[in-house]
Amino acid sequence: MHNHKHNLAQDLAIIILSVLIAVLIAKTHVISDILGAASNLRLIGSFVAGTLFTSVFTVAPATIALGEIARGNSVVLTALFGALGAVFGDLIIFLFIKDRFAEDIAELIKKRDAWQKFKALFKSKILRTATVLMGFIIIASPLPDELGIGMLGFSKINYYLFAVLSFLCNFIGILLIGFAAKTLF
Repeated sequence: MHNHKHNLAQDLAIIILSVLIAVLIAKTHVISDILGAASNLRLIGSFVAGTLFTSVFTVAPATIALGEIARGNSVVLTALFGALGAVFGDLIIFLFIKDRFAEDIAELIKKRDAWQKFKALFKSKILRTATVLMGFIIIASPLPDELGIGMLGFSKINYYLFAVLSFLCNFIGILLIGFAAKTLF
């Protein structure tokens, strides 16, 4: 139990540090200066930022980077290459989280009877569909994808369908970030 609390505190500290770095990057315009110097690398930058857009630890700076890239580039191209990178990142997370999320919930629920009732809930087609929709809404948003992917772990979705839907959700999410960056800044 002590190890679990230590990991939680460490993860929270990393998230706070990530947000602080994102604010610093936004205030100093470091991303736009770097991208201005290497304008031919913007699509690669979109891919890398898209990959980082998927993790709780890097979502804040990646969102700033995608907004900055979109401001000086085509929003659609930024979203396209960012979504490709996000699918890459999501597939890596999906491989590690998909099955573990259910196991972690089981560990929290300790009682066997309660776990059986919880699993029975996810056999309901309506709840499973709602869980899949919520998972993909989270993936489309700037929220970290781990939670959405964990929710999808209950649905037993296959990798190919997951990749296609992840691309569409991330494309829409990054497109909205790009349009917001162009409009607001």
